[in-house]
Amino acid sequence: MGKPASPPKYRENQAGATAKYVRVPPRKARLVINAIRGKYVSDALALLKFVPNFAARAIEDVVRSAMANAENGRPMSPETNKLLPPLNVDNLKVVRAFVDEGPRIKRLQPRAQGRAYRILKRMCHITVVLEEAPPKPRPVRRAAGRGRSATGVQRVTAKIPAPAAAPTQEAQAPTQPADGAGAKEQTAQVAAE
Repeated sequence: MGKPASPPKYRENQAGATAKYVRVPPRKARLVINAIRGKYVSDALALLKFVPNFAARAIEDVVRSAMANAENGRPMSPETNKLLPPLNVDNLKVVRAFVDEGPRIKRLQPRAQGRAYRILKRMCHITVVLEEAPPKPRPVRRAAGRGRSATGVQRVTAKIPAPAAAPTQEAQAPTQPADGAGAKEQTAQVAAE
């Protein structure tokens, strides 16, 4: 007669990992872990690669460990007593990620006049839970169509103005007659039109 089996920690489509007693203050680790919560694993690892904090290295190790658990460390199914199938690593998403405070190492700093100030070296426990989600949507690339080149830059087409039509006989200015009297009549007639 043994004790009853403990309920599973994660659902069937989840896997996780925990790192305990990491020598990083919890507040500094939470600043990094808030950046990866809710992201796909590929995006989270790419983001952690370029975060310069020491906590990012520890969180990256926990995420990689959770990925390995999703692929290889599957628990037994209570119904069939067989191992659950491995999860697809490309579709994993960080659904829960949190940092708990661990024990504190206490040290003393000597100060003036025989006093001693307390130094607390904090530790934390980092937990990451991954879940198999629908595949990550890929960006849709539009084909080069009307008005766009293959690089996506708007093409500029120069519009050439149509050639002006040759003036007709009526639109032409009247010629000067030989005598000056007829010129006034013709300019008055053109102005009336």
